[in-house]
Amino acid sequence: MEQRRLGRSGFMVPVLSFGTGTFGGKGEFFQAWGATDVTEASRLIDICLDAGLNMFDSADIYSAGAAEEVLGAAIQGRRDKLIISTKATFRAGEGANDVGSSRFHLIRSVENSLKRLGTDYIDLFQLHGFDAMTPVEETLSTLDDLIRAGKIRYVGCSNFSGWHLMKSLAAAEKYNLPRYVAHQAYYSLVGRDYEWELMPLGVEEGVGAVVWSPLGWGRLTGKIRRGQPLPAGSRLHKTADMGPPVPDELVYTVVEAMDEIAEETGKTVPQIALNWLLQRPTVANIIVGARNEEQLRQNLGAVGWNLTAEQVAKLDKASAVTLPYPYWHQRGFTERNPAPV
Repeated sequence: MEQRRLGRSGFMVPVLSFGTGTFGGKGEFFQAWGATDVTEASRLIDICLDAGLNMFDSADIYSAGAAEEVLGAAIQGRRDKLIISTKATFRAGEGANDVGSSRFHLIRSVENSLKRLGTDYIDLFQLHGFDAMTPVEETLSTLDDLIRAGKIRYVGCSNFSGWHLMKSLAAAEKYNLPRYVAHQAYYSLVGRDYEWELMPLGVEEGVGAVVWSPLGWGRLTGKIRRGQPLPAGSRLHKTADMGPPVPDELVYTVVEAMDEIAEETGKTVPQIALNWLLQRPTVANIIVGARNEEQLRQNLGAVGWNLTAEQVAKLDKASAVTLPYPYWHQRGFTERNPAPV
């Protein structure tokens, strides 16, 4: 398993991590993702470790904390072999302070996650979203305290806009507070918005991408085709409206291009989608999920080989969309405003 540096830090992470959104299965939304119990989770973790994948991502809101509990139970006795990342910021209770990135909520969230995970430290702690109601200085100073206390080691963010991230980085530099080394962001062949502003920012400021939903919220499994009904077992029946919006025509066009490459390479559609991402600037890690061993092994097959430049160009063309302003305008000034590399 290839290892990459996480942003402008000295921390190395595998190019794939395992997402635990399928663990626990509490509530209709997460039940649609999966309901992996401790026994099955232990088996999936065994397979990951055998393949060199030792990073596991969770969040306090996944199945109302049950995902962290299942992960914690499944890693007992081998914590030192794993990299654990988790997240907080979204509402985790009914109280006025059970949400956001305030000092009150972040300290409580980290302490609760540590208990559920059965560990005394979190390798990578990320803010799950931007909290516009809390000063970034309060958030960053709280993260600094948690680092100094040994409860977290590296910090990142998730789902920030460009100005959210840059404001935080500027405050970190001004007050000598922790910098975000990772941005857990949505990025896929049918969702390339990340490239417009967040990718150039990541290159310039040394923030690595940890990609969530690399298969476009389940649309790039290879089972969704033009002229065919949505498969009966697809989670999109229940979760399509809760994830990133994607025009059907874009999905069909991209999958048809991937089908051609699948014939050339002998790889599956999901493997091609993941491999394309691994060749993009700033991408340090891709979070893959799996409800069973078969899905996991297929995702693991995305590494150890590379698409050709011609195949990448074909996918780039098939997945291209009209950019909003000012990005379409900037594309006309590449002489002094080149694309990230």
